[in-house]
Amino acid sequence: MNPTQRAEYLAETYADAILRLSYTYLKNTHDAQDVCQTVFVKLLTEPRDFESPAHERAYVLRMAANACKDLLKSPWQKRTCGLDDVLEVPAPEAEDGSLLAAVNELPANYRSAIYLYYYEGYQAAEIGKILGAPTATIHTWLARGRARLKTMLGGTDYERTV
Repeated sequence: MNPTQRAEYLAETYADAILRLSYTYLKNTHDAQDVCQTVFVKLLTEPRDFESPAHERAYVLRMAANACKDLLKSPWQKRTCGLDDVLEVPAPEAEDGSLLAAVNELPANYRSAIYLYYYEGYQAAEIGKILGAPTATIHTWLARGRARLKTMLGGTDYERTV
């Protein structure tokens, strides 16, 4: 069976079952479709021989369940929410003199570090992985970005509130 025929066979035979199973785990159609695609890619790139169609079906459904579990325990899944949840919330507009406007005026490296740290809640090590920079560099960018923001906003001293 050539790869095209194999893909068609898998899609016709297992797509509905994988989507239904994935949806029961994830409660999200788009995530279920992503899991279905992931399972199909694995099946096509790592072909196996099965004793019977029942063994093949069990293997495919186990792969789908495991992919769902992996997605549910991923850090990305814990930090995100669906677009439906934030559909009503408008994006913040940067007013002149606002903190967001000042952040947007920073150089790109400081701006991205400040944004990821304060607005998205990532730690310096995670930001380093995202931006491809060492953690110490991220700490430096954060410190320099804060200093520039302090100057831009006219601050002299600040007190930390608990």
